Amino acid sequence: MFAVSVGMLLALWRLLRGPTVPDRILALDTLSVTAIAELVLLGMYLKSSIYFEAALLIAMLGFVATVVLSKYLVRRDIVE
Repeated sequence: MFAVSVGMLLALWRLLRGPTVPDRILALDTLSVTAIAELVLLGMYLKSSIYFEAALLIAMLGFVATVVLSKYLVRRDIVE
């Protein structure tokens, strides 16, 4: 869990300092993936299924956010 937390901090640093917008989008995606990993590890440690459900929700929202931000970056328009 410590290594995943360090990964989250590094992704947060890139999100805040990223020189370009694609760097920040990738950092946001990495941050969501590491948050999912942290929740799954915590759910395994505490033997509780609620953390797995939260990880699933973050996975769905993270995917949608990445797609929307990437589409906006390419087309400068979200709605077609």
